[in-house]
Amino acid sequence: MHRLGSLWMVVAVILQGLLSEAIDFFQSSDNITVSQGQTAALSCDIDGNVTRVAWLNRSSIMYAGRDKWSMDTRVSLGAHSELEYSIQISPVDVYDEGLYTCSFQTMDQPHTVQVYLIVQVPAKIVNISSDLTVNERSNIALLCVAIGRPEPVVTWKKLTSKHGSFTSEGEYLEITEINRHQAGDYECITSNGLSSPDTKKVRVTVNYAPEITDVRNVTVRNGHPAVLRCEALSVPAADFQWYKEDKRLSGTIEGLRIQKDRTRSLLMFFNVSQESYGNYTCFASNKLGGSNASMLLHGGPPSRGALVAVETGLRLWLVAVSCFVMFRNN
Repeated sequence: MHRLGSLWMVVAVILQGLLSEAIDFFQSSDNITVSQGQTAALSCDIDGNVTRVAWLNRSSIMYAGRDKWSMDTRVSLGAHSELEYSIQISPVDVYDEGLYTCSFQTMDQPHTVQVYLIVQVPAKIVNISSDLTVNERSNIALLCVAIGRPEPVVTWKKLTSKHGSFTSEGEYLEITEINRHQAGDYECITSNGLSSPDTKKVRVTVNYAPEITDVRNVTVRNGHPAVLRCEALSVPAADFQWYKEDKRLSGTIEGLRIQKDRTRSLLMFFNVSQESYGNYTCFASNKLGGSNASMLLHGGPPSRGALVAVETGLRLWLVAVSCFVMFRNN
């Protein structure tokens, strides 16, 4: 009964306080700004003549004097002295935002003090596009949704770009006819100044047909090893095939080995013979297309020793011919 009687007295104080605005007992509201998860302290300045005092959230009584009326375990009594009456909400959340009223009575005069609680929320990314794989020349759109109070700013940034820096502001990032150089990691950054920026990444993979590079003719003498190289840039990685003239080669041919890593294929000869010389074609392909390039394996100009041998043989042949001509003439 005592608690119920106190409640009715508090309600009476509140109603009288709300009606007393015309008598100029009403004080304008102040704003208190607190970040989500912190402690919100709502304070009311009073004096020694106060007979009744209470804190309300909208129309619900939170505290009446030292008696707690709120069922919320986060709400507690702060100061209760002749000069101050305060309560605390910890940890504070977004739904706590709103108008709070301190109502008290002194010498039969009702008073109300209002405080507007503003709850700020650090920026956080709540939805972002998944990693994406597309073919070259496609159009793409990346989405990054962030929440926070105040409203956060969302920025897209291209990471590890060899073609200059790239940033774009806004939740959506649209790229028209994407090319292979635009593949990589795109980072979404959001911030509203309350804490460190929140970041997440999206990896964009761009598929494109093979493009063969690093093709060179090779000169090697008989009996020596040789390597023909074929490098192809592509996504996904290319499959390689080797041909000599119109005949496809395999690694099962004696003295020949084909080695492949992610971006290139090697045609390796352990012991070049005269039959090894000729024109070779490398063909690189993936699901988007193919590319080919030819290279020549040859013996090159003769060595100095071979030239001397040829020259000596030629001289001996000329001497023999001269002798034969003289013999016939005689």
